[in-house]
Amino acid sequence: MHTLTKETIIDRPLKEVFDFFSKAENLNQITPPDMQFQILTPLPINIQKGTLIDYKIKVNGIPFKWKTLISTWEPPFRFVDEQLKGPYNTWIHEHTFEERDGKTYMKDVVKFKSPGWILEPLINALFIEKKVKGIFDYREKRLNEFFK
Repeated sequence: MHTLTKETIIDRPLKEVFDFFSKAENLNQITPPDMQFQILTPLPINIQKGTLIDYKIKVNGIPFKWKTLISTWEPPFRFVDEQLKGPYNTWIHEHTFEERDGKTYMKDVVKFKSPGWILEPLINALFIEKKVKGIFDYREKRLNEFFK
Protein backbone atom coordinates (compact mmCIF):
# COMPACT_ATOMS: atom_id res chain seq x y z
CA MET A 1 0.00 0.00 0.00
CA HIS A 2 1.24 3.49 -0.84
CA THR A 3 0.38 6.69 1.02
CA LEU A 4 0.22 10.26 -0.24
CA THR A 5 -0.21 13.06 2.29
CA LYS A 6 -0.99 16.61 1.17
CA GLU A 7 -1.56 19.58 3.45
CA THR A 8 -3.21 22.72 2.12
CA ILE A 9 -3.85 25.99 3.95
CA ILE A 10 -6.92 27.82 2.68
CA ASP A 11 -7.45 31.42 3.74
CA ARG A 12 -11.14 30.90 4.53
CA PRO A 13 -13.15 29.74 7.55
CA LEU A 14 -13.69 26.03 8.13
CA LYS A 15 -17.44 26.10 7.46
CA GLU A 16 -16.97 27.71 4.04
CA VAL A 17 -14.30 25.20 3.00
CA PHE A 18 -16.19 22.17 4.27
CA ASP A 19 -19.37 23.38 2.54
CA PHE A 20 -17.40 23.43 -0.73
CA PHE A 21 -16.30 19.82 -0.22
CA SER A 22 -19.77 18.69 0.79
CA LYS A 23 -21.02 19.41 -2.74
CA ALA A 24 -19.87 16.64 -5.09
CA GLU A 25 -20.27 18.85 -8.17
CA ASN A 26 -17.35 20.99 -6.93
CA LEU A 27 -15.01 18.08 -7.69
CA ASN A 28 -15.25 19.15 -11.35
CA GLN A 29 -13.48 22.41 -10.46
CA ILE A 30 -10.52 20.77 -8.72
CA THR A 31 -9.87 17.72 -10.93
CA PRO A 32 -7.33 18.00 -13.77
CA PRO A 33 -9.09 18.49 -17.14
CA ASP A 34 -7.19 15.61 -18.78
CA MET A 35 -9.08 13.21 -16.48
CA GLN A 36 -12.38 14.21 -18.17
CA PHE A 37 -14.07 13.82 -14.79
CA GLN A 38 -17.84 13.35 -14.96
CA ILE A 39 -20.29 12.63 -12.13
CA LEU A 40 -22.88 10.05 -13.23
CA THR A 41 -24.97 10.11 -10.04
CA PRO A 42 -27.80 12.67 -10.40
CA LEU A 43 -27.07 16.00 -8.72
CA PRO A 44 -27.41 17.36 -6.13
CA ILE A 45 -26.06 14.52 -4.00
CA ASN A 46 -26.91 14.50 -0.31
CA ILE A 47 -23.56 13.43 1.09
CA GLN A 48 -23.62 11.45 4.31
CA LYS A 49 -22.18 8.22 5.64
CA GLY A 50 -23.10 5.45 3.19
CA THR A 51 -23.55 7.71 0.14
CA LEU A 52 -22.50 6.04 -3.13
CA ILE A 53 -21.26 8.21 -6.01
CA ASP A 54 -20.62 7.04 -9.59
CA TYR A 55 -18.19 8.83 -11.91
CA LYS A 56 -16.46 8.44 -15.25
CA ILE A 57 -12.79 9.38 -15.47
CA LYS A 58 -9.85 8.89 -17.77
CA VAL A 59 -6.44 7.89 -16.48
CA ASN A 60 -3.68 8.20 -19.07
CA GLY A 61 -6.39 8.31 -21.74
CA ILE A 62 -8.03 5.06 -20.56
CA PRO A 63 -11.69 5.45 -19.51
CA PHE A 64 -12.83 4.02 -16.18
CA LYS A 65 -16.04 3.96 -14.23
CA TRP A 66 -15.38 4.88 -10.63
CA LYS A 67 -17.71 4.17 -7.71
CA THR A 68 -16.98 5.59 -4.28
CA LEU A 69 -18.52 5.12 -0.86
CA ILE A 70 -18.55 7.85 1.77
CA SER A 71 -17.51 5.56 4.63
CA THR A 72 -17.04 8.31 7.24
CA TRP A 73 -18.89 11.64 7.44
CA GLU A 74 -18.07 13.91 10.40
CA PRO A 75 -18.88 17.48 9.32
CA PRO A 76 -17.13 19.87 9.38
CA PHE A 77 -13.96 18.08 10.46
CA ARG A 78 -13.50 14.86 8.51
CA PHE A 79 -14.77 12.52 5.84
CA VAL A 80 -13.46 9.43 4.07
CA ASP A 81 -14.26 8.19 0.58
CA GLU A 82 -13.31 4.71 -0.57
CA GLN A 83 -13.20 3.35 -4.09
CA LEU A 84 -15.50 0.37 -4.58
CA LYS A 85 -14.83 0.12 -8.32
CA GLY A 86 -12.24 1.90 -10.44
CA PRO A 87 -8.66 2.01 -11.66
CA TYR A 88 -7.00 1.17 -8.33
CA ASN A 89 -7.00 -2.06 -6.36
CA THR A 90 -7.37 0.10 -3.25
CA TRP A 91 -8.13 3.82 -2.83
CA ILE A 92 -8.99 5.23 0.59
CA HIS A 93 -9.01 9.02 0.82
CA GLU A 94 -9.30 10.71 4.21
CA HIS A 95 -9.99 14.46 4.29
CA THR A 96 -9.51 16.34 7.55
CA PHE A 97 -10.19 20.02 8.24
CA GLU A 98 -9.07 22.22 11.13
CA GLU A 99 -9.58 25.96 11.62
CA ARG A 100 -6.80 28.11 13.05
CA ASP A 101 -6.86 31.92 13.06
CA GLY A 102 -9.66 32.06 10.47
CA LYS A 103 -7.81 29.78 8.06
CA THR A 104 -8.60 26.16 7.24
CA TYR A 105 -5.85 23.60 7.42
CA MET A 106 -6.89 20.74 5.17
CA LYS A 107 -5.08 17.44 5.09
CA ASP A 108 -5.56 14.70 2.52
CA VAL A 109 -4.24 11.23 3.23
CA VAL A 110 -4.67 8.78 0.36
CA LYS A 111 -3.81 5.12 0.75
CA PHE A 112 -3.74 3.42 -2.61
CA LYS A 113 -2.53 0.37 -4.45
CA SER A 114 -2.50 -0.02 -8.21
CA PRO A 115 -3.14 -3.19 -10.19
CA GLY A 116 -0.12 -5.02 -11.48
CA TRP A 117 0.48 -7.88 -9.06
CA ILE A 118 4.26 -8.41 -8.74
CA LEU A 119 4.94 -5.49 -11.11
CA GLU A 120 2.84 -3.10 -9.00
CA PRO A 121 5.81 -1.48 -7.22
CA LEU A 122 7.47 -0.74 -10.56
CA ILE A 123 4.24 0.52 -12.17
CA ASN A 124 3.67 2.74 -9.15
CA ALA A 125 7.22 4.13 -9.19
CA LEU A 126 7.19 4.82 -12.95
CA PHE A 127 3.64 6.12 -13.46
CA ILE A 128 1.06 6.07 -10.69
CA GLU A 129 2.79 7.88 -7.84
CA LYS A 130 3.60 10.88 -10.09
CA LYS A 131 0.03 10.91 -11.44
CA VAL A 132 -1.56 10.85 -7.97
CA LYS A 133 0.79 13.58 -6.72
CA GLY A 134 -0.02 15.66 -9.81
CA ILE A 135 -3.75 15.37 -9.15
CA PHE A 136 -3.33 16.74 -5.63
CA ASP A 137 -0.91 19.48 -6.73
CA TYR A 138 -3.47 20.60 -9.33
CA ARG A 139 -6.19 20.46 -6.70
CA GLU A 140 -4.19 22.67 -4.31
CA LYS A 141 -3.61 25.23 -7.08
CA ARG A 142 -7.32 25.32 -8.01
CA LEU A 143 -8.41 25.61 -4.37
CA ASN A 144 -6.08 28.58 -3.87
CA GLU A 145 -7.54 30.21 -6.99
CA PHE A 146 -11.12 29.49 -5.95
CA PHE A 147 -10.73 30.74 -2.38
CA LYS A 148 -8.83 33.98 -3.19
